[in-house]
Amino acid sequence: MSELFPAPVDLDLRLVQCFTVIAKYQHFGRAAEALHTTQPSLSRQIRRLEQQVGVRLLDRTTRGTRLSEAGEVFLPQAQGLLRAAVEAMARTRASARPSSITIGYTKGLAITAAVRALRGRNPNAEVHTRLLAWNDSRGALLEHRVDAVVTRLPFPTDRLRVTVLYDEPRVLVVSRDHRLAGKESVTLGDIADEPIPRVRQSDPLLNAYWRLDPRPDGRPAPDGPLVEALEDKHELIAAGQAVAIGPPLDHATGLHPSLTTVPLHGVEPSQVVLATRTGDRSRLVTDFRKHAEALLTGTHPAGPIRTP
Repeated sequence: MSELFPAPVDLDLRLVQCFTVIAKYQHFGRAAEALHTTQPSLSRQIRRLEQQVGVRLLDRTTRGTRLSEAGEVFLPQAQGLLRAAVEAMARTRASARPSSITIGYTKGLAITAAVRALRGRNPNAEVHTRLLAWNDSRGALLEHRVDAVVTRLPFPTDRLRVTVLYDEPRVLVVSRDHRLAGKESVTLGDIADEPIPRVRQSDPLLNAYWRLDPRPDGRPAPDGPLVEALEDKHELIAAGQAVAIGPPLDHATGLHPSLTTVPLHGVEPSQVVLATRTGDRSRLVTDFRKHAEALLTGTHPAGPIRTP
């Protein structure tokens, strides 16, 4: 009976979220800013959470805030609670809107043909599209903010169904006055000593992939500045302080106006993929997958991709 009717738990998920944000920034001030609240208010909320859980979760030091031993144990459980709550709400809402789908995509990728075909076949359905941050595809799917994503690998694919649509060459991104700007092509040897920035809080897999770290000969990629966001990286490159490896964006699809790209030879292309949640049997998701596999394969804003 105890398993069927567990004792009630007094745990406020808003307080749990506050805890996970502090764990991310390891600083009450930055966490308060991210949560759009004040530091004293955030401190009170954490004290309430610690009272609910019954242990101290955070230790404040002169250098910031760190997790206590109990906090280290609680963090993955807290993150799991929040994910489960988001999924429960999303699934419940989706059951009330069986004729609705949201299709995500990342910058520089065209999904128009498949979306138009889906709307044509399902005129009464609500078909929405959403531009996602370059590193948000997996999270958006698992949190049910979108139902399908056209994006670029790599990212962890567990719990997802992923289909490769086409290969896309990786290019070198430099300032317009860089010594390599305007060349027909470059190799990794040409940028052996060029610093490449790292994005803070980015998945290590993504950072390593787009920095080509390590290089094919085993050497680490030269370290560039640590930045907070992709836009910060573009500013550094525009100022001539670094270079980057990226997808073939142009100024119409999101490239900074002071930057240019150069073809990068001798590097495996990235892959553009369609991703959906494993086990999602929604009719609209199945229909969109069919249209994407038929109409988006080999598609790019500049035309079909042909890798050398």
